[in-house]
Amino acid sequence: MQWSPEFFSLLLGQSSHFIGISSPENERLVWVNNAGLQIFEIGKKQMEKGMSVKELFREVPLEFTAYCRNLQKKNDETFTGIYEFVTSKKTEFRGLFVCEPFAYVKQSYHLITIINAASLSTLSSDSGKDKERFRVLFDHATVGMLVTDHKGIISTLNPFAEIQFGYQKGELIGKTIEVLIPENLRMRHEELRTRFTQSPQNRPMGIGLDLYGRKKDGSTFPVEISLSHYEFNRQMFVIAFINDITVRKQAQENMLRQKVAAEKYSEEVKRLNEALERRVEERTTVLRETLHQLEKSKEELEVALEKEKELSDLKSRFVSMASHEFRTPLSTILSSASLIERYQGADDNEKRQRHIHRIKENVKNLNDILEDFLSLGKLEEGLIKPKQEPIGIADFISNIVHDVSEVKKDQQKFLYTHAGETEFPSDKYLLKNVLINLLSNAIKFSGDEDAIEVSSAVTKDSLTIRVKDHGIGISQDDQEHLFDRFFRGKNALNIKGTGLGLFIVSKYIELLNGSIECRSQLNEGTEFIITIYPIND
Repeated sequence: MQWSPEFFSLLLGQSSHFIGISSPENERLVWVNNAGLQIFEIGKKQMEKGMSVKELFREVPLEFTAYCRNLQKKNDETFTGIYEFVTSKKTEFRGLFVCEPFAYVKQSYHLITIINAASLSTLSSDSGKDKERFRVLFDHATVGMLVTDHKGIISTLNPFAEIQFGYQKGELIGKTIEVLIPENLRMRHEELRTRFTQSPQNRPMGIGLDLYGRKKDGSTFPVEISLSHYEFNRQMFVIAFINDITVRKQAQENMLRQKVAAEKYSEEVKRLNEALERRVEERTTVLRETLHQLEKSKEELEVALEKEKELSDLKSRFVSMASHEFRTPLSTILSSASLIERYQGADDNEKRQRHIHRIKENVKNLNDILEDFLSLGKLEEGLIKPKQEPIGIADFISNIVHDVSEVKKDQQKFLYTHAGETEFPSDKYLLKNVLINLLSNAIKFSGDEDAIEVSSAVTKDSLTIRVKDHGIGISQDDQEHLFDRFFRGKNALNIKGTGLGLFIVSKYIELLNGSIECRSQLNEGTEFIITIYPIND
């Protein structure tokens, strides 16, 4: 259709429909009338950023994309169709879309008109410009448009609809709409038409279904139909907008065939890949097994080497410690034994007793060192197995405190309290050794007149024992290594000990299904908190 200034003036008047002008180079809207801005809820900022015509569609039609490409070669064709549109606030509606190229001051533009399908029915009864607009759109639309009465008799149709269905001008006037329906669907269509007449509603037809039209020669083609209605002289009329979607269907079928072919190709590639992977897997099985064996051998060698180094380190430390710890008490014992021989007189009894006490004390030190090494050896070899039995906790701890009191410093004293249940199941031997070690340390690292606080508490599920002294304390740095083998605190290097006691204590508590916590500050004392649970069978 040739562009006419009268038609341009008509569309850009005070229209209640969307009127816009776009650039064919990028399909950007350069101007939109006020009604169009309101219909699509377009703001000023959105227009300033630049908005594409294609953003108005819910789904951009393939035929419109093809039309835009063809305009680069030929720019005198008008494009029309019924499509789904969506506003900027996601409101959807169906309407008539008209795109017509025109030139202004040697520049090419597109004139875009969008009319809501629900309002198209009112145009035929309007006067003036709207009536003229309807006539122009009706005659020149590239979408089939026809009007029927309430009985389905065709009263009006546009030239494009006649071409769509292969009829001559005026040949369809007075015939029922069913003549355009495939024969096997006509009876069903009559029922649907009657139902629509009884309860008319502007809507697209056959949502989710494949609809077909029948041409004069009996051939069929896929269609997309929208219905609208209006009343004139107290009689209802129906307007049908018919899109031939053959191109779209073909494109969809091509896409489906391509998808099926792609899936088939993908499956074939997947099958070949799986076969290749199986072949590679089979050929590398022996290599994996070899690598696994090598790795296993490497790990075994590393473990053996680590144990060898650890054993060597233990031997070195033992020799070093034994040479240091054994030398002093043995020298003292030898010296005291020699001196006793000299004190034969009756007046020398006090001196003899003093040296006898020194001998006993140093023999005990040697015995403690040997006990530590024997316990360590049994732990390393896994020979110690806990034996659980009911223990009367208060009496049990009181007896241990009494026994250890014999070696406390003269003015030191023990303060013991108990709370809760009387019995708790555990291993007497391991628990006794733990307490003796902690109490001995408390004596060793406390002042001559300090009190040593011991408490126990038994619940249904646990036993908690606290041993607290007010001695030299342990620094934060030393607390990190407190339970390591042969570790001695920096402020305890001049005090006798092997550095194995707390390591053995921690291992015994693990066997007792418990935990140990140390709270200490330098020169403010130390508190050990033991929590023990029943041993799992």
